[in-house]
Amino acid sequence: MTIIEELKWRELLADCTDLEGLSSRLATGPTTLYCGFDPTGDSLHVGNLVGQLTLRRFQLHGHRPLALAGGATGMIGDPSGKSAERNLLSREQLDQNVASIKSQLARILDFDCAVNPARLVDNATWTAGLGYLDFLREVGKYFSVNMMVAKDSVRSRMEGDAGISYTEFSYMLLQAHDFYHLRKTLECELQVGGSDQWGNITAGTDLIRKKLAATAWGLTFPLITKADGTKFGKTEAGAVWLDPRKTSPYRFYQFFVNTEDAMVPSYLRKFTLLSPAEIAPLEAAHAANPGAREAHKALAREVTTIVHGRSASDDAVRASEIMFGGGLDGITESLFSDVAGEIPTKPLERDRLSGAGLALTEVLLHSGLSPSKGQARKDIEGGGIYVNNVRAADASRQVSAADLLFGRYVLLRKGKRSYVLLSVA
Repeated sequence: MTIIEELKWRELLADCTDLEGLSSRLATGPTTLYCGFDPTGDSLHVGNLVGQLTLRRFQLHGHRPLALAGGATGMIGDPSGKSAERNLLSREQLDQNVASIKSQLARILDFDCAVNPARLVDNATWTAGLGYLDFLREVGKYFSVNMMVAKDSVRSRMEGDAGISYTEFSYMLLQAHDFYHLRKTLECELQVGGSDQWGNITAGTDLIRKKLAATAWGLTFPLITKADGTKFGKTEAGAVWLDPRKTSPYRFYQFFVNTEDAMVPSYLRKFTLLSPAEIAPLEAAHAANPGAREAHKALAREVTTIVHGRSASDDAVRASEIMFGGGLDGITESLFSDVAGEIPTKPLERDRLSGAGLALTEVLLHSGLSPSKGQARKDIEGGGIYVNNVRAADASRQVSAADLLFGRYVLLRKGKRSYVLLSVA
């Protein structure tokens, strides 16, 4: 299977400037390609994963990927897909964001490969010394305003109430210059990006053709959406980030394990490096019994491993198992803290657990899991109450300091999924 065949199979090929010509070029030997990531924040999010994984897929097929951190274009902001002007960032903010994003890119691409190592480039390095008049002479003269206005990313903004500033209008030229520079200095022949980047990418291929009389290709992948067509990568709590300090590996895992049933097969193809032979049985099992969640778990495990590593992925799986009643033996406090963040928490004074402790019926009433002591007793006798995920069999059980996890928590569960965490202080 060629890289183009793989992209088609994974439904990751939206458009190409010349698919037949690109396929022929890729068949002749390694090609250098790039994908850009603007550092408008200090972390990339799951919506950026498709671009990173596309570079990785090309690398696995023997090609040479360049990941571009837009230290220069990030100062402007890409109008593509935006209905309003971005806030301009300071140079210091951008430098910090670029440093953070570079480390995230390095987790997915192989920069130590002996044959075709990936490279990180920053367009600030070749744009910083370029004067405004030089830019107009060397780049601006090759573009007509008519052509620029016809691009979807510009036209949609011009038709809106807010309009578009000259600053963002110029973004297309900066990105075209990036492609031109990489084609001239690093023999980069292909730019990949989301379908909303089509106008910017083709501006680059046009500039290369006019200035270098050289061939270059553009290829886009579709923007990922949810089953209802809404934007992918958002939760009630906000965006799902690749930085573990902003979105923990456990919450990252949960985002993918809770994927809508209808989207699981598509996401397995788009967000994992699993082969068709590995995905086929998962798709079959999912079609037969989506409730078993075998494919959901495989998707979440694979993507979490790609982004955060095997150890963090294993911890996320373990934390998820705890939420389904798994044992707590050997769990670390940091891992338990991830779980605790997902559970309703109720404070409890430490002195109430001193000595023999507090009756479990009172604890259940205090937590809100049972509406009365009488109902609490019935819940315990019915086998539906768990303390630290261990079933409480005796209605006369006491909860004492000996039950504290890490010296400050008691995990209560009623039934399969009703949890309350007592925070003892």
